[in-house]
Amino acid sequence: MHVLVLDLIHGGTEIGAAYREAGHSVDVVDVYRGTTPGELRGAQHRHYDLVVAPVHLDPDHPLLANPAVPVITHHEAVRRLLGGHLPRPMIEITGAQGKTTTAHALAHILPGNGVLHTSAGTYRCPGGDLLFKKSITPASAIAAVRSACRVQGWLVAEISLGVTGAGNLAIITSPDTYPFAAGKKSAIDEKIASVQHAERILTADGVPCKGENVVRVSDVARCDGMHCTVRYDGKRCILTNPLFLIPPYRTPLMLAAAAAMILQVSPAPLDHFTALPGRMSISHEKGLVIIDNANSGTNRATTICAARYARHCAGMNELTLVIGQVEGDGAVCEGFSADQILDAIEEVRPSHIVMVGRYPGSGTPRAEALQGMADAFCITLEDGRNAAVRIAQKGSIVLSVKTWR
Repeated sequence: MHVLVLDLIHGGTEIGAAYREAGHSVDVVDVYRGTTPGELRGAQHRHYDLVVAPVHLDPDHPLLANPAVPVITHHEAVRRLLGGHLPRPMIEITGAQGKTTTAHALAHILPGNGVLHTSAGTYRCPGGDLLFKKSITPASAIAAVRSACRVQGWLVAEISLGVTGAGNLAIITSPDTYPFAAGKKSAIDEKIASVQHAERILTADGVPCKGENVVRVSDVARCDGMHCTVRYDGKRCILTNPLFLIPPYRTPLMLAAAAAMILQVSPAPLDHFTALPGRMSISHEKGLVIIDNANSGTNRATTICAARYARHCAGMNELTLVIGQVEGDGAVCEGFSADQILDAIEEVRPSHIVMVGRYPGSGTPRAEALQGMADAFCITLEDGRNAAVRIAQKGSIVLSVKTWR
């Protein structure tokens, strides 16, 4: 079979290599940066038996124009390439919010050896030894699956914009959506379409996914303050963790608990799960309370929640907000717009503002409004944190910068 694989940025090289290992003839073309002009020209005149395209690509791209040639996504290609050589259990997690927290919480629960594949890195469990750092494009799941098989353990994997469907449980963590692929696709629709091959599906409330194998989290888990009661298949468990009080943690922890019950594993270890760096973790410096909310899912809602939490922990209203998106962080699919940032600032009403990274919507009236508000401008999250520590006299600091961590 002659296969055309598009997009080197989102894992085309790994997918192309896997097809070659399987004995196929493969051409790999960079459709975004123009680094393979010869291959691009050649691909326009060759016959292919299969085209593998990323979900991000404009569906009207010229290389997708031949109706006689089947086109599949990177996600589907990885599912086919993995075949039956899979770890058990294998859980794939996708969604606009809460992927990393859900993944870490579920890895905290699962017994024995396993591999945790996240945007922050891929780790061997237990122990947390870093194996490698890759993106969470579907192609990266190939290396994660092989690592899990080597340790004869489970795999919990974050996947961007959908799942491969190879695993025996797929989780969609959020109904939030945004347009992509030249504005012609909806993120949540793409994620729902990707789970069609999954054995079982678990979703957050509000995800419009239907089917006999779909379980909604509220059908399994219910929270009352810091307590969460989980019921499934005649079994019941009551969990207690103060993180259930924090909205950005509540749904991910409920999803992890529900997934454990579906997998016939006790979710009791969640009683001892603690906040993750970049996801509402607390530190102190110079008498200041610092809430770290800087991650790929940072948005208006999480910023407001982090500010509320920071003021509660500090016991005073004074708050310095570090906000923005790291310059050039193209790995973040949906940006932190000037409108979102301004809305967050207006809601939080911080004493001081430190802007980090690029100006969202540079040149627009709202971007200009941001410029007039800021006490300092920084390039990196670390610089923003240091500036906030210098500026703040008392109270708390919230790090609310959108970046992969």
